[in-house]
Parts: sequence; structure tokens; C-alpha cells
Amino acid sequence: MLTLLFHLSCSQMSKAAPKKAAAPPPAGFTLDINDPQVQNAAIRIQASYRGHRSRKELKEKGPPRVLQNLKDVVLIEGSAAKLECRISAFPDPFIRWLKDGVELKDGPKYRYVFEDPDIVALVVRDGALPDLGKYTITVKNPFGECSDSARLLIEVPAKIKKGPDSTKAKKGTTVNLTALISGEPAPDVGWAKDGEDIEEDDRLYYNIGSDSTTLTIKKVTPADAGKYEVFVENSLGMDQSFARLDVI
Repeated sequence: MLTLLFHLSCSQMSKAAPKKAAAPPPAGFTLDINDPQVQNAAIRIQASYRGHRSRKELKEKGPPRVLQNLKDVVLIEGSAAKLECRISAFPDPFIRWLKDGVELKDGPKYRYVFEDPDIVALVVRDGALPDLGKYTITVKNPFGECSDSARLLIEVPAKIKKGPDSTKAKKGTTVNLTALISGEPAPDVGWAKDGEDIEEDDRLYYNIGSDSTTLTIKKVTPADAGKYEVFVENSLGMDQSFARLDVI
């Protein structure tokens, strides 16, 4: 009886359906982890996930924080400048920009810029010497306030805005020849007479101010008559102007 049961069991086992081998993936569905395209896709997925985590962390309630500071900006006269920083603030903060302590209004000259998710910027258009100074951003929400500052540096080619006027002077009088100048960095200034550099002394000398230069000639003599030249120069350019002095 046991022998019969054994044979029956073996017979049933031999009739059991064999296990099928796993079918290969359809054509075009293979994945090679060493493929550069696959690796790039993985990098993009990781970056997207990190960005999602960053945005999530930024939305934690609390006082604003500056995560990336403002940096000084140098621009050429007539161009635009952009001051920007990265902040953390939730709920959304109130942003103010100031120049040398005076609040700047969003408009044609100054443009407030908000770049998702956490970049704020100020664009200064048509840069000129008056725009040179210290710029400050203040960030405020119900939990607190923070601020940061940087400088806007303007580069302006040396220029004579108004040259000296030609003039006539009586012998023995004092003559002042004045030119209005500009430039940043501050330009070097010189004066010449009839093509020769002027050597200063107690009677004939010139001074240089922030926006002008004046040549002074005391006790004018006939020898002082001639063509006078003023010239200015900095790293961005040079300019010159002429005037004539007649002694009567």
C-alpha cells in the first residue's frame, strides 16, 4: 500500500507544469545604467528633488534671512546695473530698497525684480555719476527683519563738460580760466600754454575740484597772451578744450 502511494505521488509530481522562465523585456525597454543619457536623467531628477526640498525648507515660518549677500557692482555710464541677493522668508516679506538711506520707488529709473523662488533684485537703469553710492535691501515679515548692503560703482570716461571761455585782460590784473569736468575714476588734469605744459609758481597755478578746474594767472603781462589748453584723462578716456587769452 505504501509503495502504491509512493508511486502515485511521484507520478503526480512528474505531471506538474514546469515553471516558466521570466520573459525578456520588450524591445526598447532595456535600461543601461552606464548610458550617459540615463545618468544625466538621474542627475536632473536628483536636482529637481533637491530644489523641491530647498523650496520646502524656505517656506518654514520664521524671520527673514539673507542666504546670499549683495555684491558691489561696477557699470559704465549709460548702462544698467543689477543688484541681487538670495533670501529666505515665509510668509512673503515686504521688500524695500534704499540708496544712501533714502528709499527708492519702483519705476522707470529703479525696477524691483522678484525671481522665483528666492532671488530679489534691484535694476538701476541709465547709470550715471549720481547713482554712485551705497544700496541697501530690507526684508521684513511678521516674524522679523533683516538687511544687507552693497555699493554701486560707476565708471565714467574723463570729459570736459564745459571748457574755459576765451577772454581779454588788462595788464596787471588777475585772470581765472575755469573748466567743468567729470569722470570716474577721478581724472588726471593738466594745463598747457601754446602746447607746453604749464609749470606752476606763486603767480601762475591751477587747482582741481570734484567737478571743475581753474587756472589762475596773477599780475597778467603781455607774455601771458596765448592759447591755453586744459586736458583730462582717466582709464576710460580723455578730453581737452582750448581758450585764448589776449592782454590789452
